[in-house]
Amino acid sequence: MSDKEKKAQEEAEDMVVVMTDEEGNEYYYEEEMIIPVGEDRFALLVGIPQEGEEHAHSCGCGHDHDEEEEDVIIAKIVVNADGEEEYVEPTDEEFEQVQKAYDALLAEEEDAQE
Repeated sequence: MSDKEKKAQEEAEDMVVVMTDEEGNEYYYEEEMIIPVGEDRFALLVGIPQEGEEHAHSCGCGHDHDEEEEDVIIAKIVVNADGEEEYVEPTDEEFEQVQKAYDALLAEEEDAQE
């Protein structure tokens, strides 16, 4: 494996985020993109299905979910007291700002492709 391939593999591995719920269940997400909003950064995280899982995230909504449906969340990236990045739930206002920024990014990409 070349140095370039090793670096790409390490970068891909670094992009996996583990979220733990109140019951200690772990869910794995891939950092799909970073969305800057003002001084803050937010991550678009896409669930990584675990082997043998029927539904990547137990949402408890009572609906049957299509197997192709992705588990996507938005998390705010903050630096903790140890200087390490953590992912936290954004406020409702921050979530709305991220949605607007994401929509603007998609519109820019569409315009660039035309």
